[in-house]
Amino acid sequence: MPTDMAALIKDAVAGGGYASSSEVIREAMRDWKVKRALQIQEFASLKADLDKGLADLAAGRTKDFDLKRVVKRGRKLLASRSPSV
Repeated sequence: MPTDMAALIKDAVAGGGYASSSEVIREAMRDWKVKRALQIQEFASLKADLDKGLADLAAGRTKDFDLKRVVKRGRKLLASRSPSV
């Protein structure tokens, strides 16, 4: 473990926030586990979206890209979400 990380752990224990360095590491691992699960979930969702897009492409379910249409739709969505000033 890098010395700066070890120092952070020692400081957390010395400051009274934790009873031991093991407690600090356990909490860090719990936080990492939650973060990692969210990353895996987001990756799976992104992969599903990509797979759907590729299937649509293979089946010919595509439209030509129209930037003006995309901007118009985006502005309409933004206007519906934002309170008028």
